[in-house]
Amino acid sequence: MIQIRNLQKTFGEKAVLRSVDLDIYDSEKLVIIGRSGCGKSVLLKHIINLLQPEKGYILVDDIAIRRVGQKDLFFLRKQFGFLFQGAALFDSMSVAENVALPLHEHTSLSEKEIERKVAEKLELVGLPGTENLRPAELSGGMKKRIGLARAIIMDPKYVLYDEPTTGLDPIMAANIDKLIIELSDKLKITSIVVTHDMQSVAKVADRVVMLHNGRIIFSGSVDELYETDNEVVHQFIHGKAEGPIQPKPQLY
Repeated sequence: MIQIRNLQKTFGEKAVLRSVDLDIYDSEKLVIIGRSGCGKSVLLKHIINLLQPEKGYILVDDIAIRRVGQKDLFFLRKQFGFLFQGAALFDSMSVAENVALPLHEHTSLSEKEIERKVAEKLELVGLPGTENLRPAELSGGMKKRIGLARAIIMDPKYVLYDEPTTGLDPIMAANIDKLIIELSDKLKITSIVVTHDMQSVAKVADRVVMLHNGRIIFSGSVDELYETDNEVVHQFIHGKAEGPIQPKPQLY
């Protein structure tokens, strides 16, 4: 379980996070929505301690991440996988080398064992046999899948997704959504997804939270999201400033 309490972060004179309180429960699929610049990605970076708050704290399995030493911080970070918005693959490396990078950096596994684990994770994301390809040979959707294979190569407890369907066509986006659900259920992973894609929200989320002006203004199920009378929420989920409330989108 991840517990976030009174988290506050500013950049210059801009307050990005303002007293954020949030519990993230084991094995749930939590989706974070909100307008660009509202602090969603900043919140993800605080969870893995890439950023530190001015005030507040985060507990990961009852451990305060700001108070641990370097050794314990490395241990905590091994509990997390992170899928970056652009997949963040290294162009000079093959698919296998990209996926295996955390294993080379943080384990003493043999090359044979590393090859086995890489093949296993590529199978899980639906791209077996792609070990020798280079990122330049991959489509956008394939790059996301390879990035996801790398994110789960250390068998993390938590996986953070930063805009996983951005830049993908609707069919590939639907495949990524399906993959998030399948991996969460099969591997018992806690998934934290930042997205603007309301189709993805409706498919993936067990629970949705919305950030606005650095604060959480909504937390609930997808059905509750579309039933709330909060006008800011309505404006965001329907993509317009005003007008009649629309029904929840039909999933395809």
